[in-house]
Amino acid sequence: MADKGEERDGVKLTNLDQELFSDAGATKRDLVDYLDAVTDRILPVLRDRPLSVIRLLRGQDKFMQKNLPKYTPDWVPRTSVWAEASHREVTYGLCNDHRTLLWFGNQRAIEYHPALMLAGQTAPTHLIMDLDPPEGGAFQLAVQAARLVREALASAGMSGAVKTSGAKGVHVFVPLDGKSDPEEVAAATRAVAARAERIDPELATTAFIREDRHGKVFLDATRAGGATVIAAYSPRVRPGVPVSFPVAWDDLDNVKPSDFTVHTALSRLSDGDPWAAAMPEPQPLDQGLIDEGRTIPVARVQAMHEGKRRAKARREAG
Repeated sequence: MADKGEERDGVKLTNLDQELFSDAGATKRDLVDYLDAVTDRILPVLRDRPLSVIRLLRGQDKFMQKNLPKYTPDWVPRTSVWAEASHREVTYGLCNDHRTLLWFGNQRAIEYHPALMLAGQTAPTHLIMDLDPPEGGAFQLAVQAARLVREALASAGMSGAVKTSGAKGVHVFVPLDGKSDPEEVAAATRAVAARAERIDPELATTAFIREDRHGKVFLDATRAGGATVIAAYSPRVRPGVPVSFPVAWDDLDNVKPSDFTVHTALSRLSDGDPWAAAMPEPQPLDQGLIDEGRTIPVARVQAMHEGKRRAKARREAG
């Protein structure tokens, strides 16, 4: 029998006893309860950032929602952003308060992907490295690669905090002072990846084309500019509903992504906010990283040209 729903902070919650998805091991109530409890930690990383969410409606495949639907309540904060790719304005939600977060949860928004820039601003707030282990590769490979990134950052006098991606990898976040534009941050990110690769090329690679990675950890330097990244504390649409969770650098060897789920993550938080506590003070972007990065081709563009070249070679070879 379907539940009658309930109301929290003025948000009518419905169908709370439905399973989120087939192998979630969690109901919509579990999701809403988790978001409710983690509000004070997740709102600071969502606030004033154009928000994309991944929703999963009953009987449908998951989908990413950028534009707020027409039925969105008037009290949900929002911002309009011009989308160059589609040549239209996109109205993003701004998850700035508890009520809005609960509303998104009731919409079966499971994943929260904020923009790298605050609404109305053009300076990225963080440099981000996404470390993706190879197919079937152990999480510990991503941990080892994160330490390469940490070493590369240290060579430029910079430092960051680390979290699980909630999938199989690791994210390193470096807070910036807001004085660098997207092109500079993108260039510096490429340079950090290149330096990390040079430290241990047997472990890590910057190869954007999957077949060129040869079982190594991919140092993904493309989280820049108009990209988004999964928020700290956000659940993921994966078996068991893991969450992206902050981990102290010294504790990385003792955890695995499945340690942190909508069922277990809260017990590891106590009263604190480990993501806020671990984050260094905002720092200026090292000019040496910017200059080095500008000599490195943009990965997606390079991969596109290389893909065309390989396709042509295959055609000519018959």
